[in-house]
Amino acid sequence: MFLLLPFDSLIVNLLGISLTVLFTLLLVFIIVPAIFGVSFGIRKLYMKTLLKIFAWATLRMERGAKEKNHQLYKPYTNGIIAKDPTSLEEEIKEIRRSGSSKALDNTLEFELSDIFYFCRKGMETIMDDEVTKRFSAEELESWNLLSRTNYNFQYISLRLTVLWGLGVLIRYCFLLPLRIALAFTGISLLVVGTTVVGYLPNGRLKEFLSKHVHLMCYRICVRALTAIITYHDRKNRPRNGGICVANHTSPIDVIILASDGYYAMVGQVHGGLMGVIQRAMVKACPHVWFERSEVKDRHLVAKRLTEHVQDKSKLPILIFPEGTCINNTSVMMFKKGSFEIGATVYPVAIKYDPQFGDAFWNSSKYGMVTYLLRMMTSWAIVCSVWYLPPMTREKDEDAVQFANRVKSAIARQGGLVDLLWDGGLKREKVKDTFKEEQQKLYSKMIVGNHEDRSRS
Repeated sequence: MFLLLPFDSLIVNLLGISLTVLFTLLLVFIIVPAIFGVSFGIRKLYMKTLLKIFAWATLRMERGAKEKNHQLYKPYTNGIIAKDPTSLEEEIKEIRRSGSSKALDNTLEFELSDIFYFCRKGMETIMDDEVTKRFSAEELESWNLLSRTNYNFQYISLRLTVLWGLGVLIRYCFLLPLRIALAFTGISLLVVGTTVVGYLPNGRLKEFLSKHVHLMCYRICVRALTAIITYHDRKNRPRNGGICVANHTSPIDVIILASDGYYAMVGQVHGGLMGVIQRAMVKACPHVWFERSEVKDRHLVAKRLTEHVQDKSKLPILIFPEGTCINNTSVMMFKKGSFEIGATVYPVAIKYDPQFGDAFWNSSKYGMVTYLLRMMTSWAIVCSVWYLPPMTREKDEDAVQFANRVKSAIARQGGLVDLLWDGGLKREKVKDTFKEEQQKLYSKMIVGNHEDRSRS
């Protein structure tokens, strides 16, 4: 039997009291408000305080660089990017009109000087690749005390260096353990809660409990990221029998949306911890999980989704049609599968504020564990969510046109660039068919008028 000395006993008592106080604070200020969906405004006050610190740090950095006669790096100052977007065909026609003596009779033919235009466009495209840059982190003009978000951190003064070091201690020694504890609490409650609810007979009680267990656990997980979310136009939230489609920046998009609504998830069956969570969730709610061998069977996937949306009593399906994460500056091509089944589509636009932490998951650079560590050591995750009015496919509209119309609406509302490129280019090469289309376009611009006259 071990006897504790008075000093050791004091330390044990203090540690016990500290843990009790910490657990009480977590319960009162985070877990209980998450259960009832209320907020005390602590996170918004925290956000305002951070904004003031960031502004002061940026001013100090700029002043220090000016004193040392150093030029600060300014992201996205390339003149090419600032140009108004126009098609190649329009530009080459304008150049030929301005430089050709045949402009009045509109018989603009290929000239040797056109070669310089195509060379210039090729160099511009290489320098300002509008696709590749969508798969890298967004660079900030201001500094948020995270050295990974701005190239100017090497010009920090001693005072700013001390402030940055204090920020590291706060993020890694206080926020990180707190967030891990909250994430563990939320995931544990989700697994236990959905498993228990799953044993209840189907009915209103099971549906009610399942909904609130999901909402409670997702809201706790949102607080584990210190997420500050502003929801707009909640009257347009997705309803049963529909499909919710949103732009995709991060895996936490699911948590962001599911903390404000009740959705049926769609995805591939996983193993490990994710598999445990999936098996528990499907007991309480009709989620749509596919085996690995089924994912590539488009007809089977479409059939399962159609069966789900035809039952108006089932939850709206949550889908991210881009199929990959984009860095929150644009929206890329939507896969047409979810727009072929004839269901009402509820578009949702998600826009993150990178000042407090970059939510983009560069899956080709970081694994899931590394990414989550970066999220939990950021200051906060701040974003806005817009629920757009429901949209349906028109009579003379095919699935691709419908998908593009929905994508354009999301991009317009979220202030994102609307791109036609496939997000699959993140890991794949450009298809030969697309190259051939571009080659035909160039050929038409060069010799199109000559061919037309020869045929006539």
